[in-house]
Amino acid sequence: MLEICWTEDGEARSARWRSENGSSPPARVVIAGDRFAADDAYRLACEGTALLWRGDFYNARQLLRAMTRRAERRPRGPVPSPAQAFHLHRQARSQRARTLGRLLVPLDHDYTVPLRRAPDIRQACTEVYGPAAGPSVTSLRELLGIAGAHEWRNRGVDVPALGGRIHPHYGVFSPIRGEYVDLVARAPLVSRSRAFDIGTGTGVLAAVLAHRGVERLVATDHNPRALACARENLQRLGLADRVDVIHADLFPAGRAPLIVCNPPWIPAKPASPLDHAVYDPGGRMLSGFLNGLAEHLEPDGEGWLILSDLAEHLALRTRAELLSAFATAGLRVIDRLQVRPRHPRAFDETDPLHAARAAEVTSLWRLGQA
Repeated sequence: MLEICWTEDGEARSARWRSENGSSPPARVVIAGDRFAADDAYRLACEGTALLWRGDFYNARQLLRAMTRRAERRPRGPVPSPAQAFHLHRQARSQRARTLGRLLVPLDHDYTVPLRRAPDIRQACTEVYGPAAGPSVTSLRELLGIAGAHEWRNRGVDVPALGGRIHPHYGVFSPIRGEYVDLVARAPLVSRSRAFDIGTGTGVLAAVLAHRGVERLVATDHNPRALACARENLQRLGLADRVDVIHADLFPAGRAPLIVCNPPWIPAKPASPLDHAVYDPGGRMLSGFLNGLAEHLEPDGEGWLILSDLAEHLALRTRAELLSAFATAGLRVIDRLQVRPRHPRAFDETDPLHAARAAEVTSLWRLGQA
């Protein structure tokens, strides 16, 4: 258990340090309150000093917004290449997260926030951290993310292809980008007898296939939160008796006539544990799926790879490399369904990666044994 230590009112104090992104407890901590100026807070945070908040909770949120505005100021300079733009964007995001993560709030032994006008986030914290075990400290930014995830979990995400809602858990990729779900909902089924969903996440694709009439499914994931999330969603949708959710790195034992996978789309190193839904270091999951697909497919079966070409527009992977990976794995392309993104960032011209996002296409590659 990591601890954060500081001095307050002339006394040495400590508490458990909580950080879902895996950051270490800050070595330097000062006490901050309602009269703390945003410029001073931002300067200290940039220098590596954390601020433990003792004032009004809503004033802390206002301070975080002010610090965020300062962190989002973009330097002027020549327009970089797509790959340079991506790496600079990630560096800026990582630095921004570290800086803004240095505004800290205390949590009591039951996850009560002992600040004026603080909301009740006890249930939200329990869902993420587990049962409370004494006082702790976390970043305000993380706490707000946990509270927001709790609201998403309660409210759910409407999935028209299901005629129902999916309820994402904290740290599990939410199906708010519905276009990839729609591809799975309309691709022609090679069989309705059995299917595998590799890296199931919220369970949304397994649910869509079951909703389309696939009789038995096995959904795999290695993330305990994803497994719990998928099981809960399938239970809510009345599909739990047709889908076995199991812990596996990729494939379950045996073969199936249909195997579906929606791996992380960007072959880059995650900056935090929460990045694994988006970033696939070295293309590990993509390669693992492709290289194991042929031996897990039944004769004349199909593997459905749902993949955005955003990495191609960022010069992180070429189409030729993807097609070569298919061939090396003993696979052939049967067909390809595609769709343009509908999410707001694809149309945001202020986004540093706008050119790549505007050109993005998401594809469902129907693959068979060569």
